[in-house]
Amino acid sequence: MSAHAAGKAACVHRFDDFGLEDFLPVAARFGADRFGYVVTPNVDHLIRCHEDGHFRSLCAAADFTLLDSRFAARLLRLLRGLRLPVCTGSDLTAALFARIIRPVDRIVLVGGSGEQAEQIACTYGLRDVRHHNPPMGFIRDPQSVHACLAFIEQASPFRFCFLAVGSPQQELIAGLLRQRAAARGLALCVGASLDFLTGHERRAPRWLQLLSLEWLYRLAQNPRRLWIRYLVRGPRIFGYLRRAEVVLRKSAPSSPDPMSR
Repeated sequence: MSAHAAGKAACVHRFDDFGLEDFLPVAARFGADRFGYVVTPNVDHLIRCHEDGHFRSLCAAADFTLLDSRFAARLLRLLRGLRLPVCTGSDLTAALFARIIRPVDRIVLVGGSGEQAEQIACTYGLRDVRHHNPPMGFIRDPQSVHACLAFIEQASPFRFCFLAVGSPQQELIAGLLRQRAAARGLALCVGASLDFLTGHERRAPRWLQLLSLEWLYRLAQNPRRLWIRYLVRGPRIFGYLRRAEVVLRKSAPSSPDPMSR
């Protein structure tokens, strides 16, 4: 099916009713006796859901789907009258390290450099950080994919595994981990969050984030890499969200995990 035809097909977006403060205690008590994964779709992810059936199925299979985009949230409110909470992957990653993760927790980092992994371990006083950085384009090489999966599974059980290798690579890895059923712990598909956390990439000022203009800041920072995503692909979201079914999954109120800090 072509991308155009796929875009005409029915698409259902299911989001969990969690802002950052609501989701933190849920993540804190997930535990390491089972496997689960979190996806944090932004506008580019939502477009890919409409155009790629396999990617759509990976997002639908996630244990938690948290809306990453204030722009998409604002658009859904204007076009559909829907009010969805936003929990960005970058904010979630920073909050987990600062407020939930303990020094003794096993943390797996997939993506980023060894220097970044050491920086994170040092900054947060972590004693059990496992790091793997797959080569560029690894998702097209079965041996590299197997090496990545094996590394994560050998590091299991973990409290959190941060999959920071970009979309759709990170969602594909999460889906394969679910299929292989060997890993235990919560995996989070968080894109460039480790770069923001370590200062290797700058986020937009808070006021631009709140105006739903973080995408414009990122485009200005790296126009050669991002102009197609934001200026060519991006406008498709207007038509797609008009046609899509959007479901907000309500969640029961939760209390903080007594083991979190």
